[in-house]
Amino acid sequence: MLIGVSKLISPELLKILSEMGHSDEIVLADGNFPSASHAQRLVRCDGHPAPELLDAILQLFPLDQYVERPVSLMQVVPGDTVETPIWQQYREIIANRTGLKQPFEEVERFAFYERAKKAYAVIATGESALYANLILKKGVIY
Repeated sequence: MLIGVSKLISPELLKILSEMGHSDEIVLADGNFPSASHAQRLVRCDGHPAPELLDAILQLFPLDQYVERPVSLMQVVPGDTVETPIWQQYREIIANRTGLKQPFEEVERFAFYERAKKAYAVIATGESALYANLILKKGVIY
């Protein structure tokens, strides 16, 4: 055990976050995301909500300060009437941890899947909210 590391961050996830370099990407995937079939490295965090994991990760992980939008959301499919209140939760967590007010870019669903396949790792969460997937781009630690 370590002091100051959230209990949500498993040893496996801590290792992956530590291995990642500047501009590497990691996916925080909701429960509906095809995590196993898209991941180069899969970290299971079943049962954990994505907002809580995001907050725990951002305590250890800087977002890329050299890009305008270091966080990507899966864009709502045109014609889908689903609401995305979890995006506001993400916005508040990111603002509190990083000071960024507009961190998001929206990525079309199939383009998001392709980026996920290239990501350093995918974290499979137990998040049940729809369109709750995020891609985080790692920044530089000074």
